[in-house]
Amino acid sequence: MEIAKIYDNHGRPIDYLRLSVTDRCNLRCFYCMPETGIQYLPKKQLLTYEEMERLVRAMASLGIQKVRITGGEPFVRQGLMDFLWRLRDIPGIIEIGLTTNGVLTAPLVPELARLGIGSVNLSLDTLDRERFRTIARRDELDRVMATLYALLDHGIAVKLNAVVMEGQNTQDIVPLAEFARQHPVDVRFIEEMPFNGEGAHYPVLNWTHRKILQNLRDAYPDLHKIPDGPNATSASYTVPGFAGSIGIIAAFSRTFCGTCNRIRVTAQGTLKTCLYDDGVLDVRQLMRDGATDAQLINALADAFRHRPKDGFVAEAHRRHAAPAHESMSTIGG
Repeated sequence: MEIAKIYDNHGRPIDYLRLSVTDRCNLRCFYCMPETGIQYLPKKQLLTYEEMERLVRAMASLGIQKVRITGGEPFVRQGLMDFLWRLRDIPGIIEIGLTTNGVLTAPLVPELARLGIGSVNLSLDTLDRERFRTIARRDELDRVMATLYALLDHGIAVKLNAVVMEGQNTQDIVPLAEFARQHPVDVRFIEEMPFNGEGAHYPVLNWTHRKILQNLRDAYPDLHKIPDGPNATSASYTVPGFAGSIGIIAAFSRTFCGTCNRIRVTAQGTLKTCLYDDGVLDVRQLMRDGATDAQLINALADAFRHRPKDGFVAEAHRRHAAPAHESMSTIGG
């Protein structure tokens, strides 16, 4: 039976869930959390795999078709592979993706391929080992690169996500873009956001999507725009002769909100209908208080129908009135 799509109050279809399975991470990236890390949640405050499976089944009945598993770093949570196999069998879910830093992922790539994982977003902010150590505060570039090559060898679609940070890695934009010359990857450059547990690192964000694009145009005069996918967050480009593509995500400028089809659930079960809100529904408490499946589905549908128009509206209406600053590891990358 075909499931009708649900639309939000701005006419946008909602069919994509980003589900965080943990707030823990084995890196301490500059743009994601303080050097000392964050206060991790006790296990009992996290959704169990059974609760997550129930939640995805409810969302699938509302039209969610794609699920991307995020963290923290998803692979630091034990039992993830078994959960992915169960997730694959939920009626209505037609695509499962992963976002990972790649440190623990390489040995699991063959099984991910057998699972039919549709795509992997791999965080990679530099190809320089010393700068990687400075940004991630861990010396793990070799293991990340091993994951990258394993994914390519097994034919899994890869998007390389590089957060552009002033004074940290702007010199890496062109070397990272060059990786797409020989390899069929989508290298995506992302504006830095304030989700680092501390707040904005700069009074003004200088490295906006416009400046990133100009930097690329200076290096590649024949860079040209190509069509973006439906509901894409990135503006896509290519260079003649490249095997892959280049994307720019205006995550702080928020230029793509008008076509957003994504919702998020944090590891502790908070539903976010916008990255910049501070949570609109405590799904964990709802389920643990004994909500029926029908009550759960109705609560989700109601939240979907009360989405903010864009990230600026969502941020302005945060309950605690403070600008967004929580760690992306807590939100779900």
